[in-house]
Amino acid sequence: MSDSPHLRIELLSQPRYLAPARAMVAALSQRYGFSDCEGNQIALALDEALCNVINHGYERRSDGPIWISVWPIDDPPNGIKIRIEDNGRQVDLTTIRSRNLDDVRPGGLGVFIMKRIMDDVEYTHRPGGGMQLVLTKRKSHNTSCGEDPLAVDGREDPHG
Repeated sequence: MSDSPHLRIELLSQPRYLAPARAMVAALSQRYGFSDCEGNQIALALDEALCNVINHGYERRSDGPIWISVWPIDDPPNGIKIRIEDNGRQVDLTTIRSRNLDDVRPGGLGVFIMKRIMDDVEYTHRPGGGMQLVLTKRKSHNTSCGEDPLAVDGREDPHG
């Protein structure tokens, strides 16, 4: 994997930029060898991450910068690495966890969805403030594409 991202963009913490960001990541995922379905799932994970930055990091402020960097992973199994950075509120890393799926209410499933779709989901604090999230997905013959990302099959604990 190259030290420099193949793509780096900056956008403001506004929901209107979610669709273009999803489209960009879906297209890059497909360019890196993922199927259309897999690319759309990776884009969904990105969308959940960006929504969390907007809603929790910037507390719905529309002027916060968000940086998205994307790399291909060239060593087998190949894949994609996406880094999302912000200057929003830092959160206690031990509190970032999936919600209990038995707790039926709108929202709150972003972390679960990201962990379900991606192979690695890693949060860190940025020096000087803000958060960094790295999402990694490797190509696999055992794809979960077509499955509901909210389905629980016993392979993963939905509680984090």
